[in-house]
Amino acid sequence: MLPRHSQSRPASSFVKIVEVGPRDGLQNEQRPISPAIKAELINRLARAGMRNIEVGSFVSPKWVPQMAGTSEVLSLIEPVANASYSVLVPNQKGLDDVLNLLSRNSSPPPITEIAVFTSATDAFSKANTNATVAESLARLAPVVRVALDAGLRVRGYVSVIITCPYSGRVDPRRVREVARELLKMGCYEVSLGDTTGAGTPASVRAVLEEVTKDISVSQLAGHFHDTNGTALANIKTALDFGLRAFDASVGGLGGCPYSPGATGNVATEDVVYALMGEDSYGDVGEPYSDSPVVQGPAWDVGPVSLPLLADTGSWISSVLTRETTSRAGKALLARKERERRLSESAQAKL
Repeated sequence: MLPRHSQSRPASSFVKIVEVGPRDGLQNEQRPISPAIKAELINRLARAGMRNIEVGSFVSPKWVPQMAGTSEVLSLIEPVANASYSVLVPNQKGLDDVLNLLSRNSSPPPITEIAVFTSATDAFSKANTNATVAESLARLAPVVRVALDAGLRVRGYVSVIITCPYSGRVDPRRVREVARELLKMGCYEVSLGDTTGAGTPASVRAVLEEVTKDISVSQLAGHFHDTNGTALANIKTALDFGLRAFDASVGGLGGCPYSPGATGNVATEDVVYALMGEDSYGDVGEPYSDSPVVQGPAWDVGPVSLPLLADTGSWISSVLTRETTSRAGKALLARKERERRLSESAQAKL
């Protein structure tokens, strides 16, 4: 379990986990996934206690075919109290689609915020949006302004904060400059993305030391891919530095179509377990339970049920004809199966 930090940083024990599986986790899948399956994933995540879920994106199906049908997905979401649902928009056209959807429905979808994105390098930005970083920021400024005027919150992403697959090592000063511009536009939070999963605790700390020269840690989130198995260690580093918001993807789903070789996001189940330890599902030998866990001994992640998360990760992975990559999820499900067999054996002896 990750210990609390001891530095003179924010003392809050609450850690916000933003579930990005339905968007970032699925966008790289080659095989079509129906809107009904996507909506079922979102609804299962909400029932598992996730209260910040990125549910899709309004991008051109030409560029990201898997995100087609987001409007239909939104119509199938079951609203949950205190849950915040967001969608990614790349430009004004995407925002117009969101606003039209919200205005023309008598029961509008439960969208409370949008996310906008750019990157720390021109090479990655050109591959992703066919624009330099400066051009993408100029395009995003009016999008953010219109969204805020419409009453939507706006979250920003900066991709490739450590290494760019096209131009190599990234200067942390560039990350700071881009994050600062997103905040100046009106983003309430900027998620710093280790898109390639190349980050280590040392390189993550170097970026945070630079970025926080003039940006509060309360305005930052971490987005770590687990390509090299360092995502949890990087989260620990960011926690020590004072960050209290992290993106994660159930079952470790994900990748990036513009970052060859990058594997999935850090698994939500693994983050929850790392923050809460065995308190997240009880002591060994206790009956398996779907009861939500509210708070562990060190970190508060909200009303999240690790058992339900593990079930959800296993379910969507089976839909995608693969195994979940969450180690915590696998361990919990194996324990559940062992307890089931023991119970059946005991019943058979009666």
